[in-house]
Amino acid sequence: MSEHVLSAQGLVKRFGGITATQNVTLNLRRGARHALIGPNGAGKTTLINLLTGVLEPTEGTIILEGEDISRLAPYKRVRRGMVRTFQINQLFASMTPLQTLALVVAQQRGLGARWWPSLGSHAAVAERAEQLLAQFHLTEVMNQKTEVLAYGKRRLLEIAIALACEPRVLLLDEPVAGVPAGEREELLQTVAALPADVSVLLIEHDMDLVFSFADRMTVLVNGAVLTEGTPEEIAADPEVKAVYLGHGEEAHG
Repeated sequence: MSEHVLSAQGLVKRFGGITATQNVTLNLRRGARHALIGPNGAGKTTLINLLTGVLEPTEGTIILEGEDISRLAPYKRVRRGMVRTFQINQLFASMTPLQTLALVVAQQRGLGARWWPSLGSHAAVAERAEQLLAQFHLTEVMNQKTEVLAYGKRRLLEIAIALACEPRVLLLDEPVAGVPAGEREELLQTVAALPADVSVLLIEHDMDLVFSFADRMTVLVNGAVLTEGTPEEIAADPEVKAVYLGHGEEAHG
């Protein structure tokens, strides 16, 4: 068994004459806490869209658990254990966190459209939904419509939904973006307490979160990998400081 649960090799994505991703190689170890950082326009979103199947690579391969998934549809990648946090869509806005998580857990267990009756008749679905509500500090708001939840709670629900899909690889896409200062601590603690057997790739601008969470970091600049290393190596790298971290982040060294 490979030590890497996810391996992207030589990924290139061209849009006409523009190369958005240039020969990117990224290896995610089992149980990793790996951060992907870089300035705006570095190609982070393009790379995540390639990994999740939203975009198809012009060149290169993506291997998940030893299987080439480079041309696999996004939903099939989810079934194979690669899940990305996503914005709450209209379907979930009018539902409560309890209903939402029961739906996702039931579908994950093959119960399909019978999800709502299953909440009462399938103890395992109710139990798992309740576990997720507690884990993500949502029990107190579990019967409120998602659309009226505080923004931090909605971000917690996004991560809970992703975890309900039982991922082996979780792509955590800017979890604290837009979250007010007063709601951030709960979110940061929850991210820190994610299950050890889930390999996490974190895409984030918040350097406090990145340096407290990651055990490995990849720096992307102009669509290419500038460098990769431990947080200590990245914080001390003069090139990284010059193009991204700036003088305000030197304390992380």
